[in-house]
Amino acid sequence: MKTVKFDRQDPMNRTFLFRTAIAMLAVSACAFATAASAQQKKPAAPATPAAKPAAKPAAKPAAKPAAKPAKSDPTEQAVLLGQFDDWGAYKATPGGKKVCFALAKPTSATTEPAGRPRDPSYAFVSTRPAEKVKNEVSVIVGYTQKPNYDAAATIGSANYVMYTQNDGAWVKNAAEEAQMVDAMRKGSDLVVRSESGRGTKTTDTYSLKGMAQALEKVAEECK
Repeated sequence: MKTVKFDRQDPMNRTFLFRTAIAMLAVSACAFATAASAQQKKPAAPATPAAKPAAKPAAKPAAKPAAKPAKSDPTEQAVLLGQFDDWGAYKATPGGKKVCFALAKPTSATTEPAGRPRDPSYAFVSTRPAEKVKNEVSVIVGYTQKPNYDAAATIGSANYVMYTQNDGAWVKNAAEEAQMVDAMRKGSDLVVRSESGRGTKTTDTYSLKGMAQALEKVAEECK
């Protein structure tokens, strides 16, 4: 085959080369366009599944109505000297005067009719040196008692009458108070029965476990 040599300075040769280059560019452009068109027609890949939507926030619960103010706790302003089983020994200084007392809450409380509402009840044995009072027995029954009604306290086989005023009760015969305290030291339970102005009858049972030790602590503090 005969080789044809082109003169780079020949105008005809330059024109031939230029046209050849244009043709090659055109072919390349056409091929690119075709490929691009084919790519555009290719179906899109399926989208990734959407994340599960977050649960709708629960509605904010309505605010609870304000609780009814609780009755004053007799130990609120007092200092606990010691807890002895079911009885606590406390010291307080109302009006600057020292008061010491042993206190317990009932281990069981019943009402008749059943379910009648009432405030908390407590049993006390108090000593007030400034008033020369030692080991005074009293109870708070948690409701206003029937006027002129005597409550009843029982320790084992011993019975004591307690006069009442509002929600409190005290030993009616002062001469029996020391005897009652001695019975409480030795007994297992104190049962107090009373009746409200509405006719509701109540029975509160107090465990006497630890009562003697609590009284000893009271005696040490309030001499």
